[in-house]
Amino acid sequence: MALSLLERVQAWLFRALMGALFGLFQALSSRTCDRRKLPPIENPLLTLSAVQLARKIRRREVTSLEVVQAYIDRIQEVNPLINAMVKDRFAAALQEASQVDKLIEEETGGEEVLADRLPLLGVPLSVKESFALQGMPQTTGLVSRRGVVAVVDAPPVALLKRAGAIPLGVTNTSELCMWSESHNHLYGITRNPYDLERVPGGSSGGEGSLLASAGAVIGVGSDIGGSIRMPCFFNGIFGHKTTSGLVSSDNQHPPVSGRFEEYLSLGPMCRYAEDLLPMLQIMAGPNAHRLSLSEKVDLKKLRFFTVPHDGGSVMTSPVDSQLLQVQRQVVEQLEADLGVKVEEVMFHELRYAFQIWDTYMGLPDDEGAPPQRFGDLLGTPGHPVWPVWELVKWMVGKSDHTMAAIGLAMIEKAQPAAAPASILRHKEKLQREVEELLGADGVLLYPTHPNVAPKHHHPLFRPFDFAYTGIINILGLPVTQVPLGLSREGLPMGVQLIAGKLQDRLPLALALHLERSFGGWRDPGAK
Repeated sequence: MALSLLERVQAWLFRALMGALFGLFQALSSRTCDRRKLPPIENPLLTLSAVQLARKIRRREVTSLEVVQAYIDRIQEVNPLINAMVKDRFAAALQEASQVDKLIEEETGGEEVLADRLPLLGVPLSVKESFALQGMPQTTGLVSRRGVVAVVDAPPVALLKRAGAIPLGVTNTSELCMWSESHNHLYGITRNPYDLERVPGGSSGGEGSLLASAGAVIGVGSDIGGSIRMPCFFNGIFGHKTTSGLVSSDNQHPPVSGRFEEYLSLGPMCRYAEDLLPMLQIMAGPNAHRLSLSEKVDLKKLRFFTVPHDGGSVMTSPVDSQLLQVQRQVVEQLEADLGVKVEEVMFHELRYAFQIWDTYMGLPDDEGAPPQRFGDLLGTPGHPVWPVWELVKWMVGKSDHTMAAIGLAMIEKAQPAAAPASILRHKEKLQREVEELLGADGVLLYPTHPNVAPKHHHPLFRPFDFAYTGIINILGLPVTQVPLGLSREGLPMGVQLIAGKLQDRLPLALALHLERSFGGWRDPGAK
């Protein structure tokens, strides 16, 4: 259905206003351009997947100590540029790597026993700072939580450690994981390795930036509005948002409330597609059997669909022509490789994606308990934040919070108490249509974001573009984010691969195929 003249005028006025405001912001900003480049990767150990590294370690072709040291060296080389890792545990990691090497020397059961029992033995891991990692800070970027240290491991972190992975440290997030740029006044701003003037996304932006820089091989992210997929898209790596409820969300900050458990998904982030499935198998723990991940996927027997954009929402930017083109290239590649027909479809309700996400995030749980308010959480442990006062303090450089967090708290105050009935109807219709289309054998291509990685602070002037990812959280569907080469600006491009509930293995299998066709992750230092 085409946009009405009024809707087109509204969209033009909104985008023109936001563009003018960002131009004014840029003109008033005193920041100087950062033209530094990441150094290229020189150690070949940094170009191997976690699966390959684990195999080499088990076979004694390389020691865990050598691998961990290689990654520590790389972090020390790139982190001053990208500011992705906010606290390391290098000494402990080296000690654990030595213990791994000793275990392998003493193992009498052979490589297969180790592979079955400890599939990630000796492999370095990075962890988003919002997850509890014993002995590491867990502030989620809040100055008021400075000094908070995790005393336990979050369940997915514990499972990865139990599988033999060695955490190197924790990475930066946006405040309370609720913004598309990883920036806070405790740790500072994280940068995109392909262009230090660009955002790495949020809230798992520290993970995305570090992984893309080859400062880690595998990482852990969480996603309630695109917090795995946007960083993976902006940084040119792979990530997977699981079917909702499969990976435990315990021991995260902020804790889930309201109906957040239905929308929040935890999942793997990595540079190589072959690491996604084994990581998910581990992280899902007792729920892994529900996904049938060991079941072979025949891509030629799947049905494929493509949606090029959201239909022209007033709230979101138009999809960049380069992203439209690369998605068409994926369609052509699939049709040529697999002998399938990819059908282009549209869903009218996608133009209400932001309103649906915003409405459902505010709904109470089944017992009537509303979600914790963002402004209240901003002040923890202490009094709730008064956003107008924080705005005044921000204007004179005295606030502990970013403009993004203050703005979100202000918007929250203005939200209606009751959910609009029309939005509830739009969501139910979209849910029904998408689930009926996908069934148990369908995969849908959909843009991750309207544009490649924007300049720092630009999301303040395009705040609703995350709706391309956020709507999939509300639908509760599994999504794999796949890189698709670089744009004219040398920035990563990509696409979301969406499947029906519990069909996570389908987009994971397709990700492997597209990695071979489009080249996967690219070294940002080799540009």
